[in-house]
Amino acid sequence: MMKQGVSMAALAGFTLAALAPTAHAQTMDELVAAAKAEGTLTTIALPHDWCNYGEMIAGFKAKYGLEVNELNPDAGSADEIEAIKANQGNTGPQAPDVIDVGLSFGPQAKTDKLIQPYKVATWDEIPADAKDADGFWYGDYYGVLTFEVNKDIVETMPTDWADLLKPEYSNSVALAGDPRASAQAIQGVYAAGLSRAPNGSAAEIADAGLAFFKELNAAGNFVPVIGKPASLAQGTTPIMIRWDYNALSSRDTLAGNPEVEVIVPKTGVVAGVYVQAISAYAPHPNAAKLWMEYIYSDEGQLNYLKGYCHPIRFNAMAQAGKIPQDLLDRLPPAAAYETAKFPSLDDQNAAKTEITTKWDGVVGANVQ
Repeated sequence: MMKQGVSMAALAGFTLAALAPTAHAQTMDELVAAAKAEGTLTTIALPHDWCNYGEMIAGFKAKYGLEVNELNPDAGSADEIEAIKANQGNTGPQAPDVIDVGLSFGPQAKTDKLIQPYKVATWDEIPADAKDADGFWYGDYYGVLTFEVNKDIVETMPTDWADLLKPEYSNSVALAGDPRASAQAIQGVYAAGLSRAPNGSAAEIADAGLAFFKELNAAGNFVPVIGKPASLAQGTTPIMIRWDYNALSSRDTLAGNPEVEVIVPKTGVVAGVYVQAISAYAPHPNAAKLWMEYIYSDEGQLNYLKGYCHPIRFNAMAQAGKIPQDLLDRLPPAAAYETAKFPSLDDQNAAKTEITTKWDGVVGANVQ
């Protein structure tokens, strides 16, 4: 598959410290040399089949000749944080250099002094609402809520949230989780609300989302089961609300049986972000910085995209014509992502409380 990227050699003259809040000026050449002297990068919680991390790690190793020590690929975000806490001052192989965690874990890790600041060369192309202003953590990839549709059953594709209320979608629409417990489902309700109250507070958006699903349920269009690829294929839930990377991967797995279309709604486009950070106790701090430069380079960002995880620099790269057409052809139109909103941690927490506590009383559908 074709790759287009700015080589790290081309950035050799760039003074990273001009962006990075560090005391020592370090060019790209100096960073590479320092990382090679350390010899190893220790990662954690990076399954090779998640967001194309297998190719990402292989590309980093091939480019710089460093070893990558991979800890517990199936760990969760909380496990990553605990690994830092448990290895403070430990320079052995169980201490992670970098972490890749859900958005909510970034600010807390900063507060707990578990991560250190560093700003990559492409810092300016990372949206402000997806990064810590001081460079302690920043988004590396995201997904948006989409409609995954079984085209063998659904004849007319819905293009926006309001379409789902139409009679033709009777007994068709499902969330990919229980909105009283699942982050993906909670964000689905929030996205529907955002389409109705784009300028509202988080609580107002959440309430608008609950009102939407109340109408959807009353119309007989909402299916109160947790949607899965099997239920989509069988026709039990021919329209599912899911993260795009899950939906697109499912489309490939089903391989036309049935034919699936993945649609980004016209309004209420909500992005869920994962963030990257360097441990404050990283045994290999230069290798960690070099890893950050790699995954935020054009090449690294395209690696994410090949795994259907939208790189955080997607909009800037698309506008600059840096995304190969064959990758774009596998995705919904690039323009569909331009209005994506990144709810802040405070907004997510407020929406979660509103939706989980009011779902039963407002919507009254027992999703299971």
